[in-house]
Amino acid sequence: MMKSMLLVWVTLILLTSAWAQPPVCPQRPVPGSLVVNPLDLFSQNGTLSVNLTLQNQQGSDGFMHYCYVYNYQGQPIEAPTLRLNPGDQLVLNLTDNIQAPYDKYPKSNKMSMQMPMFVPPKYANNPPDPDCNGGTIVPSTTNMHFHGMNIPPTCHQDDVINTLIQSGDPPFQYSFQVPSNDNPGMYWYHPHPHGQATTQIDGGASGAIFIEGTIGGTQGLPERVFIIRQQFNNPNSWIPGPNQLTINYQPALFPDAPSPFINMQYGQQEFWRVSNSTSQSFLTLQVIYGTTAQNLQVVALDGVPLNPPITENQILLAPAGRAEFIVPGLPSDEEGIFLTNGYDSGPVGNPNPPQQLLKMFGTTNSKVEPPADRGQKTPPAPRQRFAGLLTQQPTTQRQLYFSEQTVGSNGPTQYFITVAGQKPTVFKMDSPPAITTQIGAVEDWTIENHAGEAHAFHIHQLHFLLMDINGQPVQNPELYDTYTLPPWSGSGPYPSITVRMDFRDPQIAGTFVYHCHIIDHEDGGMMQKIQVNPN
Repeated sequence: MMKSMLLVWVTLILLTSAWAQPPVCPQRPVPGSLVVNPLDLFSQNGTLSVNLTLQNQQGSDGFMHYCYVYNYQGQPIEAPTLRLNPGDQLVLNLTDNIQAPYDKYPKSNKMSMQMPMFVPPKYANNPPDPDCNGGTIVPSTTNMHFHGMNIPPTCHQDDVINTLIQSGDPPFQYSFQVPSNDNPGMYWYHPHPHGQATTQIDGGASGAIFIEGTIGGTQGLPERVFIIRQQFNNPNSWIPGPNQLTINYQPALFPDAPSPFINMQYGQQEFWRVSNSTSQSFLTLQVIYGTTAQNLQVVALDGVPLNPPITENQILLAPAGRAEFIVPGLPSDEEGIFLTNGYDSGPVGNPNPPQQLLKMFGTTNSKVEPPADRGQKTPPAPRQRFAGLLTQQPTTQRQLYFSEQTVGSNGPTQYFITVAGQKPTVFKMDSPPAITTQIGAVEDWTIENHAGEAHAFHIHQLHFLLMDINGQPVQNPELYDTYTLPPWSGSGPYPSITVRMDFRDPQIAGTFVYHCHIIDHEDGGMMQKIQVNPN
């Protein structure tokens, strides 16, 4: 009897020990070092094939790292940049190797109780589901969303509702074709398992995608790719505590630590491509030379080229937003800084303080420059995606709103995005669609913010055309996939936007989601489904 019990305990200790020894993530940069572009992976002969493993490890910096690992010439590389041409095929094999020491019940809101328990190192608490049949979401569950890309919401393409990959499953294959009429620009990939997305994104699980193509005025310019992320000491990122912005994984801690830096050739313009891949930070980006804020020529937003470009000395990026812009050459004998000026997200919003992101030093050595984009340049299609949307007559008009509710006098907060006339409900994976429409529809949605904090509206599978802000027509409507709604003051009209939704493409038939892209709000229930029926 004693031998039997001893054997059980030894087995349990060995399993627990193996569970506590996650695979090693690549070493991340130390503060105050040179910021370099992520590794580029280019398609060849119309196909880009990539094997990625998502794994996690407690870093020496005290943060839990979640890493998309790519084997490059025998070395582990984190979060490579995927470069595709219109019409290319992406084949991405994703292996889930997350090591979670405990399970927790699915969250109904962001303050849900966590219930520690022992979980064997394979399959968490349920066997793997074949392909895309849904199932239980636990801390070791993942999937992947190709943010901003206009591809089908189906199994093995861009479905986040039923695609649930469990740790220990065989590699799961994503395979899709980039639409031949898609816009050249910056997109990104990240996990999207409901209830677990915040933890994985805060851990650094994200990377850039580019659809190649000529964007006016950028040809031949040195190209910088900056991915701004956010990491928290406390895995429950909504609980106050130390957090850091990072730029290409390097902590931006100035003045408490040396600033990340780049070297720029004096007088040389550069093409910067920036993704706000944080879970909750609104960024107001600015470049300063000496004491002067620079005018930035913005050539694309959310992966869509602007025609004509616009000039700004500060760029607001919601969580998940991307901006591509030309930076003026650094004058001789000057230094520069790249920073976010902070953002007031409202009386109950998350802190968004100012932060220096990196410093720029000048040099006369042209060899320090990053390369100009080396991707194969495909001429744009004669008719770009969403062309003519401005002049389309909407077939339907809808009203939606963001709202929040605190349970009891000091209880958890519930988060809602609601179609006017329906009852506010916290999203669950088995929730029915809140909106049903069909291929061929063109709809105008007016979205209001009834909450005392900012929210970021995002919809999968398509871009929307921004028509009105607070009831005032936009002078030059542009396409976005994510847009900021500022906080409501508590009196007067609600902040609002009106956007035009384009459901004309038969490729997007299916069920997908729209939500706030403050990820712990989405995890906490601020998401709903839309069902687009075929004709």
